[in-house]
Amino acid sequence: MLRFPLRRYLAGMRRESLGLLEIALPSVCLLCRQMPSRPGTFCAACLLGMPPVASPRCPRCDLPFTAMDGSDHLCQACTLLPPPFLWARSAGLYQDSLRRAVQRFKFQGEFNLDRPLAHLMRGMLQQSLEEFKADLLVPIPLFRRRLCQRGFNQSLLLARALRLEGLPIATRLLRRVRETAPQSGLKAFQRRRNLRGAFALEKSLRGERVLLLDDVMTTGATARECSRVLLSGGAGAVAVAVLARASLHA
Repeated sequence: MLRFPLRRYLAGMRRESLGLLEIALPSVCLLCRQMPSRPGTFCAACLLGMPPVASPRCPRCDLPFTAMDGSDHLCQACTLLPPPFLWARSAGLYQDSLRRAVQRFKFQGEFNLDRPLAHLMRGMLQQSLEEFKADLLVPIPLFRRRLCQRGFNQSLLLARALRLEGLPIATRLLRRVRETAPQSGLKAFQRRRNLRGAFALEKSLRGERVLLLDDVMTTGATARECSRVLLSGGAGAVAVAVLARASLHA
């Protein structure tokens, strides 16, 4: 029974220790440990490996197209089955430096990466976030067993590090009520079926505009299901912000 609180305690201690080291030691890039770097962020070389999703892309789900030229247009998935969210926006492509940063943050417990990753999100998504005018920020929840194993929810850490002024973080509104099989290796329709009924709301909404937050979007199945549940529960509109957008072949 103490396993989960102990993990949270150790995670907090690790983060505090890393924070003290950042103050005591000369500023280095938190990803490659090279100098120089602005305090608490990535160096120019690593940022070059974190390119934004550029046109042509899908304006609905932010899927990057393989063509090097052309205008934005709906992808096949959004044309055949329009997602319930208004739009999804990402801070960058899930490749190179950004992929390494996400994996180290998510799987290796390098919690001090939350602030530079959130800084990247704010810079890339500021205009979209301001235009949407969200009432609530909702991080994608983990199932209880997965949360106990990992000890933290990476989407919640990102939400707290974003510090969007005046926007409350609803940590208990959306719950993951069913454990699902791993999404990796599944086709888009299999991912949607796998997640059906996996989320539920703690209470009804009254027309609030909700900003969903997640670390990586691949097919968008998780964002679709969470948005559907939120809208069914009374949300006025849902938009999605993710740290990294994977291509169809990621």
